[in-house]
Amino acid sequence: MVGVTSYALYQELAGWWPLISPAAEYAEDAEMVTAVFGSAAGPVRSVLDLGSGGGHVALHLKAGRSMTLVDLSAQMLATSRELNPDCEHVQGDMRAIRLGRVFDAVLVHDAVDYVTSQHELRLVIGTAFAHCRPGGLAVFAPDHTAETFRPGTGSGGGSDAGGRQAVFRERTSDPDPADDWILAEYEFTLREADGTTRVVPEVHRLGSFRRGTWLRLLAEAGFTAEVRPGVPAASHSAPPRAVFVGRRAPQQDHLSW
Repeated sequence: MVGVTSYALYQELAGWWPLISPAAEYAEDAEMVTAVFGSAAGPVRSVLDLGSGGGHVALHLKAGRSMTLVDLSAQMLATSRELNPDCEHVQGDMRAIRLGRVFDAVLVHDAVDYVTSQHELRLVIGTAFAHCRPGGLAVFAPDHTAETFRPGTGSGGGSDAGGRQAVFRERTSDPDPADDWILAEYEFTLREADGTTRVVPEVHRLGSFRRGTWLRLLAEAGFTAEVRPGVPAASHSAPPRAVFVGRRAPQQDHLSW
């Protein structure tokens, strides 16, 4: 998490985000999140999206809801504002931000992948708890857990009406299966409308925690914790992804974090 603001993908390349990771690709994840929201004790009308990035999940969730989008990167928030001008945007660190209000649901999508230590994961969960109303819930949707991670390669990208094109290649590996993080090596090929092309390589460190760690930290924060199936992995040979749900009791005392 500490190095997120140093990654080019979320700084000078933020304007390419809609091409590198097109919004349409988040529809299935948003359907999954909507289904979890449907299991809440009451209607989910207000949502805090921690680590909202380019706003692609929010795009699919915001109809009929008030959404507050929080991200550490000012550049990614600027990209999201173009897509979601009707949402509130706040720059902040999901490990520490306190808005002084609560929401029906808190969402932490794949930005939680950039949390690579149990200490930082505890802080993020504490932020979610602090902003979750009694009777509300928090949803965490990491791309990887220690049980589901498989080394591999992938690619993707897209183009826009102005003629720009972006393609990325990804290779993931786990240098030390005994720890809580993995490596993702990226190569971004960015082609401007005039044909000018550049290639940007970058290595990201991502979290890969065990299910037991997730459930323990959620319970320690004060949530009733559960695991639900997430969106299937791109590779059919890989185990299905896990989504972690924390439910706050209706009359639960607020814990100090």
